[in-house]
Amino acid sequence: MTTNILECINAILLKERELPVTALAEEMRSLVQRWHYERRTEVEKCMTRLTPSAETLLSEQYQLSMRMRLDPASDTVYTVLDGDKNGVVDLQARTCSCRRFQLEQLSCVHAMIAIRHSKRDVYDFCSEYYNSATWKVTYAGVVYPLPHQGDWVIPNEVRDVKVLPLDIRSVSGRRRKSRIPSVGENTQRHKCSRCRQLGHHRKTCQNPIPLHEDQHSSSSQLHSNSQSQNV
Repeated sequence: MTTNILECINAILLKERELPVTALAEEMRSLVQRWHYERRTEVEKCMTRLTPSAETLLSEQYQLSMRMRLDPASDTVYTVLDGDKNGVVDLQARTCSCRRFQLEQLSCVHAMIAIRHSKRDVYDFCSEYYNSATWKVTYAGVVYPLPHQGDWVIPNEVRDVKVLPLDIRSVSGRRRKSRIPSVGENTQRHKCSRCRQLGHHRKTCQNPIPLHEDQHSSSSQLHSNSQSQNV
């Protein structure tokens, strides 16, 4: 399985993949340049302590925690009764039995009620990677555009390098453009509108149509024609 970011870039550059490698690299650079500018513009509008998505998640966790009950064991260890599997929270170790507190490095719903009961600041239990300041630093850099290829200054040691083609044997037939689905992925199968079978289209359908279906279709066509004539 590939990562989600690779799948997104692969879908965006679907047409550009057919370009030469230098043109493809320029399209990818232009894409990253546009992304950085859009994210940097969005960051400049952020006025909260955390990123908007993190703030929204904390607000949802706060609302859910209002429905739960707390059973303290100490000043840092609590049992949260949520009506299902419950949760054991250790604020000092920053752990919860649901494991979301450890994995996301952000207060889960069980830790939220424990933090509220201990009268601590929930922002102190959030990873620094959720801070808006860290978000701003991430997109502080600028992806500069490239000048025209005729204005490039290429060092001699790079200019003298001879790049040879790959020593591979081309496979006969048309090149495959669509990627091979990974194990566990659900692929969409086409349904023929003629025979109602999966795996092909109406134009490539070679399956015989049952006689009773032809009679039914012809009778329905005659019925519709008679109605149109009466009108």
